[in-house]
Amino acid sequence: MEQPAALHEHALNNLRYIREAMERATAFTSIPGWGGFVIGLTAVAAAVIAQPHASTHPRTWLMVWLIDAIVAAAIAAATTLRKGWRAGVSFASPPARRFFVSYSAPLIAAALLTIALARGGAMHALPATWLLLYGSSFVSSGAFSIRVIPVMGVCFMLAGIAACFVSLPAGNILLGAGFGGLHIIFGLIIARSYGG
Repeated sequence: MEQPAALHEHALNNLRYIREAMERATAFTSIPGWGGFVIGLTAVAAAVIAQPHASTHPRTWLMVWLIDAIVAAAIAAATTLRKGWRAGVSFASPPARRFFVSYSAPLIAAALLTIALARGGAMHALPATWLLLYGSSFVSSGAFSIRVIPVMGVCFMLAGIAACFVSLPAGNILLGAGFGGLHIIFGLIIARSYGG
């Protein structure tokens, strides 16, 4: 009776290995947890710096957040490349291409809407726009990545929904909670559960 049980356990282990290998082959897993954590810290700093300008100097407020966006993009690119290289992930693989296409489309829309809304003087709409489109980028790209990514996207979108109904100073606080707090929380989750 011992032998069939051992054979059964061996078969289950083989199936588990095959399933995990197939998941790795169809998912982009080089999402940097520590990079997200650092991005969260810069966003908290941006929210603090921008807050006094939100009601009196909206253009200065916008410049603070645009500078933080550039810094965050550089951190994300560097840490994603580093994690991918360490894991031997090809950024030209079909899962990586699908991830980046579905991730970047909402971000391009956010950049173009930022120009239009800023030119039209509708700064109060920017926090909702950024949070909703950034969240949707993770919801859509999460289909090609690790399981926690779409959950993070939904959390960003919930913050964006709240930002639709508040003033710019309150929207700035939501940006700090979203881009800051959510990146810190999910960065730690990803670093702990999915490595680096």
